[in-house]
Amino acid sequence: MPPKKQPKTQGEAPAAPSTEGAGRKPWVKKTPVEVVLEQIGKQEQKVEQMEADLTREKRELQKLLKAKEVLEAK
Repeated sequence: MPPKKQPKTQGEAPAAPSTEGAGRKPWVKKTPVEVVLEQIGKQEQKVEQMEADLTREKRELQKLLKAKEVLEAK
């Protein structure tokens, strides 16, 4: 059975989350240059993924067009 929570009293501050064992990395301030370079890297990855998706979709379209030709030939 889970332990019962005690009701908050008015004026009590919320408990701060514990960082021990949470596995979070400490916050490190970045320079504006680092931020822009990181954004560029993320955008490059996004474009690469989109290009791969487009190539895959084009192949699928070619397969469907060939199937259409076969169906229309009958």
